[in-house]
Amino acid sequence: MDIFLNTIMNLGLSLLFGAVGILVLVVGYKIFDAIIPADFNKELEKGNVAVAIFLAGALIGIAIIVSQVVK
Repeated sequence: MDIFLNTIMNLGLSLLFGAVGILVLVVGYKIFDAIIPADFNKELEKGNVAVAIFLAGALIGIAIIVSQVVK
């Protein structure tokens, strides 16, 4: 019974930390979009690969920071 409860608790914590991580990524994107004067959504819709690579790098950086904080 203890194994079952521990498994359920760990699953719940994993889902919670995952949701927090995704929320922080979205907030980080919004902050990036507010600070930098370019309109990222328009540029991405136009197919601007440089903006896509820039945003990917920024989101990976934020994800690395969040993963270390969650540990």
